[in-house]
Order: sequence, then structure tokens, then C-alpha cells
Amino acid sequence: MSLVFAHRGYSAKFPENTMISFQQAEKVCADGIELDIQMTKDGELVIIHDEKVDRTTNGSGYVKDYLYKDIRTLDAASKYNGNGQKMQIPSLHEFFEWMKQTNIICNIEFKNNKLPYKEMEEKTIELIRQYGLETQIIFSSFNHYSMVLCNQIDPTIETALLFSDGIYRPWMYAKAIKANGIHPNQRLVNKEFIRNSESFGIKVRAYTVNDPKKMKLFASSGISALITDDPSLAKSILNDFAP
Repeated sequence: MSLVFAHRGYSAKFPENTMISFQQAEKVCADGIELDIQMTKDGELVIIHDEKVDRTTNGSGYVKDYLYKDIRTLDAASKYNGNGQKMQIPSLHEFFEWMKQTNIICNIEFKNNKLPYKEMEEKTIELIRQYGLETQIIFSSFNHYSMVLCNQIDPTIETALLFSDGIYRPWMYAKAIKANGIHPNQRLVNKEFIRNSESFGIKVRAYTVNDPKKMKLFASSGISALITDDPSLAKSILNDFAP
């Protein structure tokens, strides 16, 4: 049965990449959580999608220019039309403290394809080892060099290649650089794509699948996982395909 990964947590109903979004995703029985990491000026791994804080918080400027203590004063829910409750940008450490009490899988996307973050891979893997979460983690990035490096540091942690444009036989490309999966934009995915990849031993987890028709099509084609903003909807639809 296909798995459901909550895109930036349960982002259809809660502020993206916040602890409440992750906790609510787990409550609706999402199999996994997809989140994004950047690094602060003093080297702390924090969970936020954009290189700048402007879109999702009440602050402005680049994450890399903030000290951790200062970025934690920002409100990560200020741009969300919710109940007005203030929320902090989580650290990866904080997330792991919660995650270790669950059986959930975590897809960590390294946001290092636009800005280089020195030793991001090493720091992340060291933290994962501290918590003993190696078997519950999947790495992904649009920076495929980063995924090769992660595999070299710790080949026991699964890696996946993100891409938004077409790649010729991506399952062969993934195999060649020792990736375990591919995370394509959902518009690139069809039945043949899924079957070719999965038969080659490469898992397909498409993003961001919010259309119920696409969910049904991909699930019936044997996709490994859907990455979606609405894990509750996806779980209800995928349950129809349970053996």
C-alpha cells in the first residue's frame, strides 16, 4: 500500500513546518512527515522552507543571517489565517525530541540548492545518530551532490532525488548515484513512470499531490508514497486500495 507523507506537516490546515503541523499530521495517521531545513548564522539546523523568513513569519531577511536565539523570536504562524496563536520556527533537535516518541518516518529536505550551508549534511547525520533515528529518515534535495555526500557519510540512511523537470530514465540515474528513491513533481508522473521506477527498485514519492483523482491514479499504479498537504484526505482515499 502507498504511504502518505504530510508536506511540511499538515499544511492544508495548520501553519507549515511548525510543531503543531507535524503533531496534527501524526494524529491523522500520516505515515511520514516531509520537512525542510536551513541553517542559522551560528550553525543551528532549523525547519523552514524558504531561504528567507519573509513569507512565513513576521520577520525579514535570510535565515543564514539570523542567530538561533533571534530567529526563535519570530512568529512562524503570523502569515497563516488561523487562531492567532504564536508559533516558533522549530529546530531539528526539537523535532527529533518529539519524533523519537513516534513511529513516523521523516523526509528531511536539504534546502541547499540555492545557498551553500557548510557541513549541513554532517551536522544533520550526527544529530540523527544521537537520537538513533537512522531507520526512520529519508533525505532528499534538489542538490544531488548533497545526496551523494550523505550516502558517502552514512549509506544506511535512505536518499532520494528531488526534481521538477523531466530527466531521461530517472530511475537509472538514481541507481547510478546510489539513491534509493526519486521525488518528482507530480505533473511528471504517470502509470508508466511509476511502474518503470518501482520495477527498477527505485521508490517514487511524488509531490505535491492534493488532487483526489491523482491520488487514486498514483495509488492504483503502485506508487511508494504521496507527498501531500492534506494527509487526512490522502489516507482516506488510499485506504480504498488496501489489500
